[in-house]
Order: sequence, then structure tokens, then C-alpha cells
Amino acid sequence: MDAQEAFRTPMPDTPAASQDVRYDFRSAEPRWQRAWDEAGCFRVPDVPPADARKYYVLEMFPYPSGKIHMGHVRNYTLGDVVARYKRARGHLVMHPMGWDAFGLPAENAARERGIHPGKWTYDNIANMRAELKRMGLSLEWEREFATCDPEYYGQQQKLFLDFLNAGLVERKESWVNWDPVDGTVLANEQVIDGRGWRSGAPVEKKLLSQWFLSITKFAPELLDALDGLDRWPERVRLMQANWIGRSEGARFRFRLAEAVGGIADCEVFTTRPDTLFGMSFLAVAPEHPLAAAAAARNPDAAAFIAECRAMGTSEAVIEQAEKRGFDTGFSVAHPFTGETYPVWIANFVLMEYGTGAIFGCPGHDERDHEFARKYGLSIIPVVRPHDAGADFSVAEAPFIGDGVIINSRFLDGLDVASGKRAAIAKLEELGAGTGVVNWRLRDWGVSRQRYWGCPIPVIHCDDCGVVPVPQDQLPLRLPEDVDFSRPGNPLDHHPSWKHVACPRCAKPARRETDTFDTFVDSSWYFARFCSPRADVPVNRAAVDAWLPVDQYIGGIEHAILHLLYSRFFTRAMRAAGHLALEEPFAGLFTQGMVQHESYKGADGRWLYPEEVEKRADGIAVVRGTEEPVTVGRVESMSKSKRNTVDPGAIIDRYGADTARWFILSDNPPERDMEWSESGVAGASRFIQRLWRMAQGLEQALVEAERPDEAAGHRLRQAAHRSIAAVTEALEGFAFNVAVARIHELANTIADAPTAPLAARREAMEILLRLAAPMMPHLAEEIWSVLHPAGGLVARLPWPEADPALLAVDSITLAVQVAGKLRATIEVPVDATDEQVFALAEAEPNVIRALDGRPIRKRIHVKGRVVNLVG
Repeated sequence: MDAQEAFRTPMPDTPAASQDVRYDFRSAEPRWQRAWDEAGCFRVPDVPPADARKYYVLEMFPYPSGKIHMGHVRNYTLGDVVARYKRARGHLVMHPMGWDAFGLPAENAARERGIHPGKWTYDNIANMRAELKRMGLSLEWEREFATCDPEYYGQQQKLFLDFLNAGLVERKESWVNWDPVDGTVLANEQVIDGRGWRSGAPVEKKLLSQWFLSITKFAPELLDALDGLDRWPERVRLMQANWIGRSEGARFRFRLAEAVGGIADCEVFTTRPDTLFGMSFLAVAPEHPLAAAAAARNPDAAAFIAECRAMGTSEAVIEQAEKRGFDTGFSVAHPFTGETYPVWIANFVLMEYGTGAIFGCPGHDERDHEFARKYGLSIIPVVRPHDAGADFSVAEAPFIGDGVIINSRFLDGLDVASGKRAAIAKLEELGAGTGVVNWRLRDWGVSRQRYWGCPIPVIHCDDCGVVPVPQDQLPLRLPEDVDFSRPGNPLDHHPSWKHVACPRCAKPARRETDTFDTFVDSSWYFARFCSPRADVPVNRAAVDAWLPVDQYIGGIEHAILHLLYSRFFTRAMRAAGHLALEEPFAGLFTQGMVQHESYKGADGRWLYPEEVEKRADGIAVVRGTEEPVTVGRVESMSKSKRNTVDPGAIIDRYGADTARWFILSDNPPERDMEWSESGVAGASRFIQRLWRMAQGLEQALVEAERPDEAAGHRLRQAAHRSIAAVTEALEGFAFNVAVARIHELANTIADAPTAPLAARREAMEILLRLAAPMMPHLAEEIWSVLHPAGGLVARLPWPEADPALLAVDSITLAVQVAGKLRATIEVPVDATDEQVFALAEAEPNVIRALDGRPIRKRIHVKGRVVNLVG
């Protein structure tokens, strides 16, 4: 749409600018939000026209905690700038909004406050929706849904059954983190110092039957495809690659010196078969069959295993814990030498990784070294640096790097890579093992023992086994009448919900009482947004048109699990016939955190920023008192330290555009930013300055008596160069640079009062259109002053720079006298040295600095500086 067509949109009633010298954001912002809504500026069809240039912008949707925070403000402001900018560039932009609404916090609220999780959740959504709407985001609210809507999770249940039919779902036993108080499985991230994140109870390892999604079937594809995600941050791709964890090594068996409980050997996987001659022990996980055999013989082994199970399964917890072990009394024979080595149960070996058993090589592994020193086991060097002498030792610290193999018989003298190949070849020759590729990635356990989640749509029948819930009975809804007074999963002890007739044989059966991990809910929502009211998971024509998401925006904390699960889900949906693409997000941007100083009162309690007063002498006190306040470091905002700022209060005081402008101006968006009252106030002053400048233009009905045409040309050049500079900045997510260029243009306009009125109006209109993605309400309000006939900036195309005005026809040079800066001059780009010197010597400050002395030496460094020596 061009500027003239945009003018046909009726304007909301706008007070004349001259009636008030201050911009009234309290009146303007809701007025323009209504205008955008009534004009349908942000609505798009499910299936766009074939010739449309689609662009899908999506911010990671929020959990409805009840109030938005500054992280939300930053995230959604960044996305909104992209959406508005791309819309102005002629794209058909889809920019939807929804809520990641299932999860344990709602269930905890039910237990603590006696309120149903659904009511708590939907009340919070209503509050946060109202707060977000005040920000003036160009969201298509008509596409809104919450993952706890039965209309959403019913389609998710259909997807699960499709995955089940496609062979991508498995039910199997797995060791899990079990919170005995909350009565639920905990993710590794929810185990903090060996205790449940909410209950604080010591976490146990428990063997449970769980539902798993077969993400490992796509491990090679998920890894290889990372190379094609060239619009993703490199560190995110690296984090995903490390989590998927492809490694090459050997899988082989150690023969037990004496069979134990029918077990004759123990299989291990290693990436370092070159270090086999450095072995001093074999270690198994507490859940390994050999550990169970030891426990059956020795109560001390059983007690040690019980202690290990209290640690939880988190890699981080296990890595940080003291390395402890128990000697089983069993031994295994080395595959190359036949020598025997002791078998230990070790608390740092995970059953879920590799085979649940490792051979310990203390000389070349940090964990093994710590373990060997603790229990007095041998430490033998079998790799030494290329430049090491004969006295090389690993007694004090292991050697991890590349080098030359030693003390290893047929491997001696080889480098590490060659040693690995030779060791694998020998294992294969002996029939003891083989070279393999191993993956760190494990299948995704999606079962959770809680109420407030999507019910898993299967039925357990004693005769028929696992039976899918029939399609015509979906959505399988959660019961409303649940009892949270008892610990554990309310679905498990509901008097009637879990009891149902088997769909196949009609005999009494039981519904699955586990619900899905909430990561499932957020792993396909981006596809549902394309057709949110469809009676199938996705409308194929809609997803084929809109996906992939062109720009996805969110925090780095989601770099691994959410993004990896979404990538898997896309492939699973492709396998089930719902999608044709492989990658869900073409572009990814991860924004930094919003930070603030922290404050503590004399009694040690944390204080909110509004409780603190900073005096002129720099002393901080509790507001209204003389109580001293300790000012802490600037760190990420958190409820626990109360260093948060309420976005609603900022919007009340300064307006949404001020909050948006400051959020964008402070730092590159990928970096952390510090929220400061002075910065917000500065943003507000700039907005008021633009308003006053617009008033001046609106009231300048008569041209200046003798307008300066040269000044007008320079102003037009500056305005069109600003178009090019801001465009480049927005394309590169350098929003703070775009803000700086707009500030510069405002200064240039203010410094050109003698320029023709037409040039000043043109420059101001360009400024408004450049700033509109960032300060949309102010842009509309000023535009309505300059164009009272009507039109919405939200529907204007992006300004195009005139190439003729981008051409550089003059440059600014510094003029020095005896090396000291005395003036700057504007000269034509093709000026001769004589012309440059003549202009420099005519400058009044230069004349004063020379003080009548003849010029002995003239130097002109082209494009930079003129130096005159008298």
C-alpha cells in the first residue's frame, strides 16, 4: 500500500497538536491500538494468496504466571519491530500469540490456595493479555490459544496416536528422578543439590514404566541438519550438537573371571580404546545388573546403591558430587592381556549413557583419576605429549591431549587417532568387540505423574494390552472434580475418571493417568498457529504456506531442549504425514537478559527498586527513612532478589513507546541490558522532543522568508542516508544502531531551521516511518498532525532512499594547526589540495590560531585531516 492509499483509512479523533505542548501518551496509545484493531491491520488468512511474500514472526510463547516482566517486554518488543518492519517492506506477516499453559505451578497453586488450576491459569492469561495489549504489539490475537485448551490438546493427542502408529512411540522401563513428596518424576533440571526443586525432599532414583518418543531415530539427521541452519547463532548450534553427542569408539566385552548370577561378561563403550592398556578398574552404574548381583550377595553393596539412588540422575549433580565407589569383589579379564581388574560400583557412571559400564583409565580421564587416587588404584600413563621426556608422569593429574602412545605393547609409538583404529581392529580380530558410532542423545521420556497436563490418550486392558483412545472420543479431557489434598497424582486416585471399558473387548480397563511433559505442548504450537481452529492438528495447505517460521525469538535458556524437541516434532509430523518440511525455524535470535541493581536493607532483606531512594551524595537509603541500603551488583532481574521493575508501572508513568524505545536503545539485543530509571527518563524526553518538533512543523504554515536551499539539500541527504542506515540496521538485528541513527536524524532536523519547509517535513515524515516499528503510537500521533486528512502509518510502505541523495558529494575534514584540532570543514569529494587549503585557512579559528604567522608547511591526508604548521 502506498502513502496515498494509506490516507484513505479513517483517522480516529485526534486533538490538535497546538492545544498541548506535551505528548499525551495516556490518550494516544489506547486510541491507536483501537484504530489498528478496527482496521484489521494485523490479520492474515490461514492460507495466504499464492503470490504473497509471507513472513512468519514468532516469539517463544510465555507461561501464564500472572504478570508480564521486563524479559517479556524485551522479547515481544524485538519481535514486534521485526513484524512491523517486514510488513512495511511488503510482506504478508503472521505474528500470533498464545500461552504455554500446562505445568506444575498451576497445580501447586491449587494445593496452596484451594483454587482449580484451570481457573488460576485462565485468570493469569486474562491479566497478562491485558498487559501485553498495552504495549501496542502488532499481534494477531484472533489466533490466540492456550495449550490447556481442550481444542489444542485434543489435537496433540491425535498427533501422539499418529506417532504411535508410525513407530515413534515406545513404552519401557526407565530410571527416573522421583520426588517422594510431590509424588512425581522430575526432569534433571528440577533436581537441585539432590532435592526436588519445589518440595525440597531428597530425590530418589526409581524404575518406572514410561512413555518415550523415539527422538534417537532422528539423531543423525538432527545433527547433520545443524549445518544448514545458517541463521541460527553458532553457539546454539554447538550446544545442540554437543547434546546430540555423536562419538566414534569401540563397543566390546570384558569376560568376568567367574560368572555371577548367570552374568558371564560386561559390555562397555569407549571413545578411547587407545588407552585400554592404562586400565586399572571397571566401574558399573548402581542400576547395572552386576551391581544388583553384588547387592544380592552383600548388604553393604545394597546400602551403597541406595545412597547413590538418592543423588538423582542429573549429569550436573553427578559431575559435581564426590566420586565414590564400592568394590564388588568381582573381577574381569583384559581383552588384550588376560590380566584381571576389579569391578566397582561407581556413583558417577550413568546407566542411561553408553552401556552403564566403563573401564577406568586414571592416567587420561579426570573422573577416573579422582576415583583412583581416592581408592589407591594404579595410575598408568599410556599417552604422553610429543615433547615429553622419559620421566613423564600422570600421578598428580591426568593427560587428556594428543600425543604418543606408550606402555601399550602393539600400540606403542602411534598417535592417538592411529591408536584408536589399531585397538578397534585388534578387538574385531579377537571377536571381542567392534567399532561403533554412539550417541549421547536418549529417547525422550514424556510421562509425568501430575494432573495439570495433557492426558496421554491410551487405555490399559489386562486382555488387550495398550489400546489407543478412539479418535471420536478425543479430546480426552481432564476431569474437573479433582482432589489436591492428597499427595501424588490426582488422576491416579480419582474415584471414576481412570476407570473405563476397553474399546476393543468392553471389559473393565484403566485410562493412562500420566500426562505429557509440557515440552510436548511447546514442540508443535508454531504449526498450530497456522490454522488454530482446524479440526485436525494442522491444515496442510496452511502449514505448507506459512512454515517454516522465518524469525523465531527467545531466550538462550531454551537453546537445547525446546528447540531440539521442536526440531524432532517437525520430523515426526513429517513422518506421520502432517508436514513436508524438516526444520521448524529458519531464523533464530536469542536475546539477552534484562538486569538491574539489587538492594539490601540493614536487616538483610531484599528491597524492590521503588523502595530505595538514591540521594545526591550517592548514598542509598530506604525511601522515607534514614535506613542505609547496600547496593549490590547489576544482575538479571529475579523475584527472589526483588530487583524487578513492573512494566505496568513504567507504562503508566511513561507510556509503552518509552519502554519500547529504551529496551531497543540500550545495548545490542543479543546482550544483557541494564534497566535504569535515568535511561527510561531519557527515552521519554526524546519522545517529547519529537512531539515538540512536530508541533513546530505543523505551526510553520508560512515558508521562511529566505530559505536556505543548500541546507535543505543537506537535510534531504541526511534523511535518505538515514533510510539506508536504519534499513541495514534492522535487517541485521542491530536495533540499538537503528535507534542511534534516528537520534542523529532528529538532531539534523533540529539543526536545520532555515531549510525549506518541504525539506523539513519530508525529513520528519521519513523519521516517523523509520521509527514506527519501534515507537508505533507516537509515529501515528505525529503523522495525524502532519496529515490530518487520514491514514495509518502501520499501513504505509517502508520509505525508499533516493540513490541520487545517497551519493557522497562532500566530506568533512578535521583542520589542525600544529597538530591541534581547530575546525572542521565541508569540502567537495573531488576538491584539489589548493581548494582544501584555501577553505581551511579561511576558518576564523584557524586564523586566530596562526596569529599572523606565515604557514611553513601544509599537509592534506585525503578524506581525513588537514594540518597547517606556522
